[in-house]
Amino acid sequence: MARGGRQVEKDGPERRCIVTGTSGGKRGLIRFVVGPENGIVPDIAARLPGRGIWVSADRAALDKAEAKKLFARAARQAVTVPQGLADLVETLLRQRVIELLSLARKSGQAVAGYEKCRDVALRGEMAVLVQAHDGSERGKTKLRPPEGADSYVGCLSAQELGLAFGRDHVIHAALRAGGLSQAVVEEAARLQGLRLNIGGYATGED
Repeated sequence: MARGGRQVEKDGPERRCIVTGTSGGKRGLIRFVVGPENGIVPDIAARLPGRGIWVSADRAALDKAEAKKLFARAARQAVTVPQGLADLVETLLRQRVIELLSLARKSGQAVAGYEKCRDVALRGEMAVLVQAHDGSERGKTKLRPPEGADSYVGCLSAQELGLAFGRDHVIHAALRAGGLSQAVVEEAARLQGLRLNIGGYATGED
């Protein structure tokens, strides 16, 4: 807490989306910078040097920013935007989520497979349930995410989840509490914004 009782956001100063005009922390936003030859470069990890240009992690927002030349307005100069920007950002976010899941697996923070996920849940150790969006809806309802927000990820395919766990495909995975689990949830939320109609948790059966 800062002087005068003012709360300070954990993810730093406020950023403003150039499309929606809304301000907030960096969660749910994608950072871009002007790179070599005045090209717009997605900075998924928000670490590249230069003045950041922020856009909501939403396919419609990215398409509008590209179509309406909002990057040039924000940069106050002529810029070149990669063709198919939303698809590029989706690919980069997909890679980031898979890499974070792989790190969680290697650190013992993530497990895959129905039986292992059920065991983690029964022991009360499951912080996040991760399920493939193309898995059987009936099968997926046999496992439920923990109570509370930020406890479910469902935006990856079985093949993509498999890449994180060194398998051909994975339907169920579970994350124990820790820094990596929170990072996976936040990055997956951004990815879901680029993947329309994917990622909801089904509470009923077929």
